[in-house]
Amino acid sequence: MQEKYLEKMRDGKGFIAALDQSGGSTPKALAAYGVSENEYSTEAEMFDLVHEMRTRIITAPAFGSEHILGAILFEKTMDREIEGKYTGDYLAGEKGIVPFLKIDKGLADLSNGVQKMKPIDNLDETLDRANQRGMFGTKMRSVIKEANKDGIKEVVNQQFEIGKKIIDAGLVPIIEPEVDIHSADKEQSEEILKQEIKKHLDQLKENELVMLKLSIPTVADHYKELIDHPQVVRVVALSGGYSREEANTKLKDHEGLIASFSRALSEDLNVKQSDEEFNATLKKAVESIYDASVNKNS
Repeated sequence: MQEKYLEKMRDGKGFIAALDQSGGSTPKALAAYGVSENEYSTEAEMFDLVHEMRTRIITAPAFGSEHILGAILFEKTMDREIEGKYTGDYLAGEKGIVPFLKIDKGLADLSNGVQKMKPIDNLDETLDRANQRGMFGTKMRSVIKEANKDGIKEVVNQQFEIGKKIIDAGLVPIIEPEVDIHSADKEQSEEILKQEIKKHLDQLKENELVMLKLSIPTVADHYKELIDHPQVVRVVALSGGYSREEANTKLKDHEGLIASFSRALSEDLNVKQSDEEFNATLKKAVESIYDASVNKNS
């Protein structure tokens, strides 16, 4: 199964849907969907509602392998069921979409212009469960706010250190050192980041593979060297706070870079939409993100 997934992720046309808002960002995701905080009173109710939202997205006719290669899940989504199957099994079996798991526990405080990841205390147990639930890979996010070389180096070191453990567990890590799109020195951060990532990629063995999830860079084709690296399965881009239209427009300037959007995928969806309206809205979003991932400006 992993070989089939690997081939699809490496060569397939499409994008990765990010459905991995976790505890801290769930209220914001629900609010954007039209569910206000006064409609639930406990964390359990909140997670029930967000699973309903994700189930509605995943089971919609527009959410299919014709346009979508993979989907990143929050841990509680992985452990829940859709139509009697674990979410990963439903994605793979019913939709032909490769499942990934978000494993980080959020961001540490700002230091050296960056936010590293908080410790992932139960990493081995989480990776075991990811394998049991049929995940192909994992995702973990750090944030770069300033072009601070020491800070960026720390972020990349941490990502690859954990990434090696994920590889050892038989999974493919999506390494996500996000550069804040509002950073005053975004372009400089992206240059430092590229060099630091390349150092680590060059040290990987032939059978050690990673994916990268990066902010859409300021300079066209800035990450082409990483996209072409033999140890990189795929490089995907986050929307990072851009609207879908803006993210799609920027993405088209980068050959080989495909989308892995979250907010930009679901920004027009609403709990009050009829199934017909919901699917038409999702279809429009999916097709536009697919187009930006596949059809590039020359």
